Amino acid sequence: MSKLSVRDLSLTGKRVLLRVDFNVPTEERDGHTHITDDTRIKESLPTIQFLREAGAKVIIMAHFGRPKATVNLKYTLRPVALHLSHLIDAPVAFATDCVGAVPAAIIAGMHNGDVAVLENVRFHAGEEANDEAFAKELAALGDVFVNDAFGAAHRAHASTAGIAHHLPQAAMGLLMAKELQYLQGELSAPAKPFVVILGGSKVSDKIGVIKALMEKANTFLIGGAMAYTFFRALGIPTGKSRVEADKVDLAKEILALAESKGVRFLLPVDNLETQEISATAQPRPTGLVSPAKGISDDWEAVDIGPETIERYRHEIAGAKTVLWNGPVGIFELAPFASGTRAIAEALVASHAVTIIGGGDSVTAVKQFGLGDKVSFCSTGGGASLELIEGKVLPGVAALTDKA
Repeated sequence: MSKLSVRDLSLTGKRVLLRVDFNVPTEERDGHTHITDDTRIKESLPTIQFLREAGAKVIIMAHFGRPKATVNLKYTLRPVALHLSHLIDAPVAFATDCVGAVPAAIIAGMHNGDVAVLENVRFHAGEEANDEAFAKELAALGDVFVNDAFGAAHRAHASTAGIAHHLPQAAMGLLMAKELQYLQGELSAPAKPFVVILGGSKVSDKIGVIKALMEKANTFLIGGAMAYTFFRALGIPTGKSRVEADKVDLAKEILALAESKGVRFLLPVDNLETQEISATAQPRPTGLVSPAKGISDDWEAVDIGPETIERYRHEIAGAKTVLWNGPVGIFELAPFASGTRAIAEALVASHAVTIIGGGDSVTAVKQFGLGDKVSFCSTGGGASLELIEGKVLPGVAALTDKA
């Protein structure tokens, strides 16, 4: 936490350019855009309210979707600004551009504690190119920069990194500080036993995380489709399950690395398998797997089985720190959700520091109504993984050093 925090700033009367992650899911209904999950907006509220109460003029920057550097009103932030207004129970001004005379005029009329939202920064090519001239145009609208967009911190864009070099102070917001506290602070020297649960579909997506955490973890619990690439590496039949055939040698390398470091690397000992992926499917347990018996021919593994659930529960119960990234089954469909639900419930029942490392595992925990019962749910997908891997995030590196 060597970077300047919003708590370190003198804010009264200052124009604060606040970068947030408002890239939320929406749907069109009755001719209007409706936000279907406002988690990311709600996560930014503590910083927004802190700035308002400190007497700042809060000028919010964000991206939304992939408009490909053109003005495409399908990706306007206007509905998000309206939703934010309801959440804070106060007017929120909306600027139809993020640079130039339009936002400048709105900001000139703001009073201390007021909030404005600028239009989608990705309407300009300079955003994703991290163009210096565009970063300067953004910076001209404020006195100080606060970055609270952890979900975009792994992108070296004009509004996340470039802008910080054109203002005297660039600080992290409250959400950014919390993300760094858990994903960097807690995991730098985690209380042991340290258990890492990894799921999702691809070994290749997690290779950096696995290698980084191999230096710290006592036990890995593996689930999801990525488990079946390891099955293939061990000669266990995989039926029609998803396997990264070109990553089997990598899976063998990971298994050998775990053995050489004395790290327990646990794979499912049984699974649920199905012949159809649907909400009405009737999966069956495989029984215990071995090189002689795995997933049945013409069947696909879609979840961990009951014996694996019990073993994984036992490991989680004895942990002091647990990091979970990636569901262990196709949790979106009820017949294949029992494994992921059991993992979530085991985390809640444990006495460990429980960190959900972004992405689908956060979606799952919230779907089961358990999001507020774990220690921390990250708002970043790619940013979480890169930070855990030990990579430098451009949106963090650009902030002002506290010293």
